Amino acid sequence: MNWSKPLRVHLSVLVVALLLLTATPIIWMAFSQGRQAAILAGEKHMREMSLRLIEGYRNALEGGQEAVALASTVPQLAVAPPGDLEPKTQFFLEVLRSVSNATSIYAGYPDGSYLQVINTERDYVRQSLRAPAGTAFAVRVLAHGQSAGLVSTLRFLDGEARPIGERPFERTNFDPRQSPWYQAALRSGEPVSVGPYVTGTLKVPTLALATPLKGASSIVVGTNIHLQTVSRLLDARQISPRARSYVIGSDDRLVAHSDPALMSTILGAWSGGGGANMLSLDPSLDVVARLRKEAAYAGGGLAETDLAGERYLIQMAPVSVSGLFKGSSVAIVVPLQDLVAQANRLLIRNLLIAASLLVAGVVGSVLLSRVISRTLYRLADEARRIGDLNFAGKGTPHSFITEINTLAGALAASRHAIRQFALYVPREVVRRIVNPRGEAVAKAARQEVTVLFTDIRDFTTISERHSPEDVVDILSAYFEELNGIAEAHAGTVVQYLGDSLFAMWNAPVADPRHAENGCRSALAMKAAVERLNEANRRSGRPELFTRFGLHTGPAVVGSFGAISRQQYTAMGDTINVASRLEGLNKEFGTTILVSGAVRDAVGDAFAFRAIGLIPVKGRHEKVDLWELVGERAS
Repeated sequence: MNWSKPLRVHLSVLVVALLLLTATPIIWMAFSQGRQAAILAGEKHMREMSLRLIEGYRNALEGGQEAVALASTVPQLAVAPPGDLEPKTQFFLEVLRSVSNATSIYAGYPDGSYLQVINTERDYVRQSLRAPAGTAFAVRVLAHGQSAGLVSTLRFLDGEARPIGERPFERTNFDPRQSPWYQAALRSGEPVSVGPYVTGTLKVPTLALATPLKGASSIVVGTNIHLQTVSRLLDARQISPRARSYVIGSDDRLVAHSDPALMSTILGAWSGGGGANMLSLDPSLDVVARLRKEAAYAGGGLAETDLAGERYLIQMAPVSVSGLFKGSSVAIVVPLQDLVAQANRLLIRNLLIAASLLVAGVVGSVLLSRVISRTLYRLADEARRIGDLNFAGKGTPHSFITEINTLAGALAASRHAIRQFALYVPREVVRRIVNPRGEAVAKAARQEVTVLFTDIRDFTTISERHSPEDVVDILSAYFEELNGIAEAHAGTVVQYLGDSLFAMWNAPVADPRHAENGCRSALAMKAAVERLNEANRRSGRPELFTRFGLHTGPAVVGSFGAISRQQYTAMGDTINVASRLEGLNKEFGTTILVSGAVRDAVGDAFAFRAIGLIPVKGRHEKVDLWELVGERAS
């Protein structure tokens, strides 16, 4: 009795036993302690990074606030332009050089005059001002001229504050007294923050810090920090590639965002005058707006929440500077999974311990597989022989594993099926179909082929005079001879059509001498039929007189038929001509007729007898007809 159990039983019992005894405690420890450590480390890193981001934003605002505070004490600013223009300009230049995040610094006067120095480091600033090449700063002056009205000019300076160009500034309808920063500072009499609002010079959204000049409260100095600059300060990608940060104002409207695409939308909204609807831009904004109203998060803090089916950490902090921008907050939003992923090295250390224990299970599996490998190799060798259409395989081996016995039985069934299949389909086609390298039979394609058709003269009369069994025996012996000759000459018997045979060269196997092989095969078949007729005469069987038609030319060769059933064959004028040539033997009393194309292809290797240009049924052009007599001696 041959006992066997499935392979999965043997491997599972061994591996699972080892896992239960050794690996389970280690895996549990790695999962529980490692995950908790990863989350704690991620939260710590997030707090540290968020503090750095918030500090950077505050520094930008504080730098602007300090610059404005200093400017409010400069006595030269008390004189309206164009008075003391150069000292004021030089002072503003020094301020911009020391406050890198400020885009411009300016002063507005009660008579409507205005002085502004702009840092043109940013591309969008230079493009908006149409500044010439080499411009580092632009000076806008709005001053009363000798005639009535204000004169608006724009001067361009290089990095050393040397003039490189000047032109009138087109936007002459600007009045600093109507600006929100001027009116807010005039009303409060102390430093104020304004924005976001759209600037009068560059027409871009900005935050403004302004204060009245000491001793001249109707003169206001201020500085602008554009929202694009704020956006660059909010880069949170050091925490996680998917982390994002943003600033929202006291009215819960979005001021700036770290995502460039969202920031572009925000800038467009502010430039349109309506501000940005925070709830429509980022799904976390609604959560942040709600948390800011809760007492527990009034001073900032870390919250954990679900967004769009994923767990997130949100770090919030107020960002007012010296009482300015009250109610503004910075929020940093990070997927919790990203934080855990960054700390996975804590898990990996513990998992390596568990992995070392798994090696024992792998070793056991390898030992077991070596026991059965010999049988599998024998089955693999049998499969290779079947792929080569070598059906002389030995009996399939028995194994103590059920699956291998099942595989051996299926392989034996496949061998039998393919062997039967090869009796009905050309062997080369079968070889390609079952080829384990995946070499498939090509779809129908045009190529040069040599085609042979045969037919037995008066076979209908022979069939009438003999029983069906005798006819089958006669044809079986006849086709066995012809099929062997065709294959011996590198040909493929494509189809048997009653008592006719359809053979082809140069497909499916390439044969550069296909026309010569076709001629030799036809001559060999003729000789074989003559030998077969001698045996038939001795046994009392009827003689078979075979006619041959041979033609070479282009045809469409490959698989034809329905999706569910295909046939390997060839189609085209070449096939039809070869068939017609076989039939013309009856008219000319010949045995092997070939076309002029065949004669031209083989040259002087064979002897031919010219028949002439003969019309062929169903074809407009005549065919140059030749009788193949024999092979010339070399």
